[in-house]
Amino acid sequence: MRLTKNLLALIVLAIGAVWALQGIGVIGGSFMTGQPQWLYIGLVAMLLGLAGLVWANR
Repeated sequence: MRLTKNLLALIVLAIGAVWALQGIGVIGGSFMTGQPQWLYIGLVAMLLGLAGLVWANR
């Protein structure tokens, strides 16, 4: 169960990182590229992923 929680948290963290990088224009090729709201959405997702990792490893 701990492994599953860690994997889900890492997936959320990775998706948040991709969204944030698309929001600032580092990763191109999407409607999200260069849109600042995706930076903020990505940062929130990354924080949720980090919180999930902390929770899974308590």
